[in-house]
Amino acid sequence: MDKTTTDRMTMVSTSPPSTPRLRLGSAGSRQTLLDGGWWPRSTDPVAELPGLVLAIDNLHGPVTRLILSAAGWETHPRRIGVAGRVLRLGYFASQPVSLLTAVCDNGARVDLLVVPPDTDAGSADAAMALAATPDNHVHAPDLLASVRQAPARTPRRGHRQQDSRNEKGGHRVAR
Repeated sequence: MDKTTTDRMTMVSTSPPSTPRLRLGSAGSRQTLLDGGWWPRSTDPVAELPGLVLAIDNLHGPVTRLILSAAGWETHPRRIGVAGRVLRLGYFASQPVSLLTAVCDNGARVDLLVVPPDTDAGSADAAMALAATPDNHVHAPDLLASVRQAPARTPRRGHRQQDSRNEKGGHRVAR
């Protein structure tokens, strides 16, 4: 198949969506640079993005489009199937590797720090916690470096961590 044909295909994961390692700040607070942080397990967008999309859907409404960096992903599918619908993916050289933007059908925009999969757990957790903090003023490309240099910060009350599933396979918010 040529590149044009594969761009038109909708990619669907053959395995169920994984529970994302995700931290989100308080919903509705747009006075911060980021809405939270996400730590994917791999650089495979077909494997990683469905779980993230479902988690965002539950909190902000259905995601219709994802904006990603052109670098940092194994493949660049233009469409993925999630929960019976098709999402459009856009990969841009101008988008930082450390930033993912989800656009929801209600107009909401969710900007997430993307922590590289090979990051150590302590740094990843600290970076996601800072990204979900309402008073964070560190841009995504600089955030991981800032937590590696600074002492660990304790997340403020009011952030949510998305990290577990309920009995029916849906996502629930752990506090």
